[in-house]
Amino acid sequence: MTKLIIQIPCFNEAETLPETLVALPRRIDGIDQIEVLVIDDGSHDGTAEVARRFGAHHIVRHRRNRGLAAAFQSGLDAALAAGADIIVNTDADGQYEGADIARLVAPVIAHQADIVIGDRGVANNAHFGPFKRLLQHAGSSVVRRLSRTDVTDAVSGFRAISRAAAQRITITTEFSYTTDMLIQAGRKRLKIVSVPIRTHAAVRPSRLFTSIPQFITRQLMTMARAYATYNPLRTFALIGTTLAVIGLLPILRFLYFWATGDGDGHVQSLVLGGSLLVLGVVTGLLGVLADQIGTNRKLLEEALFALRRLEDERAAAPRDDLPGDSPAASPARPLRILKR
Repeated sequence: MTKLIIQIPCFNEAETLPETLVALPRRIDGIDQIEVLVIDDGSHDGTAEVARRFGAHHIVRHRRNRGLAAAFQSGLDAALAAGADIIVNTDADGQYEGADIARLVAPVIAHQADIVIGDRGVANNAHFGPFKRLLQHAGSSVVRRLSRTDVTDAVSGFRAISRAAAQRITITTEFSYTTDMLIQAGRKRLKIVSVPIRTHAAVRPSRLFTSIPQFITRQLMTMARAYATYNPLRTFALIGTTLAVIGLLPILRFLYFWATGDGDGHVQSLVLGGSLLVLGVVTGLLGVLADQIGTNRKLLEEALFALRRLEDERAAAPRDDLPGDSPAASPARPLRILKR
């Protein structure tokens, strides 16, 4: 059996969540079982209760608001634990068309992709203004370069993930999972494709950020951090080389004046240049150290992936107390509420 779990991160979404839940598909070709997982990220408006009333199969509740990235990761962990073969992430505000989930999971069902990103058609989307279109296009271009992928809408939250891909993804940022996840997936050589989707007009301002400059700043920080994590030697080597080159300029200036007999009054150039040169060399050495740490990180990720696969095999094995029983043959689970 193929199980799809649709996860919905929520923060005070009691008003819009019912319509979103009602619009979710109940049957999809190639999918045997569909369940809904709601992540209540510290809401205080009864979001979890609304999710329960409208048929959510699983609810994860954060005791306090921890942010979208943490909610997304909690959803992945809970969906994997619940036996999801495919995980779809969507928003609670009804921005995405629920019926398009079938289009989103089709490449995963056909084993043509590990991750599928819903492309909102930013360039022609009537719900986006000119500045937002320009911003989305520029951001997606940067993410494509950093992740070495061909994703057309990098910050779209409407995405499908295979079980194997979800087991390899661990969100480390505290802001938004979108770019961090893509850079990780691209560097791990997972197959990522985009499919066109429909969108609805926003019913409220974004709760992820309060202003466009804040969004740009935090996204750039997320991109830089993710890139440095997966390319530490190149990152530190670039910084170190830049510092060393800048440091050489005042040293050459001092040597010029020294050669012309006027070096006594320009010792500060030698001090400044020497300091920058040493700093550049130290930064390069830190890059070597960071690269070794990155190697250890890869080994830890592989160990975590192997552990998750072993957990899958253990869960799929018949139990001694009930011969022949397995998760695939078990009835649908009742509502589960997990608190974190």
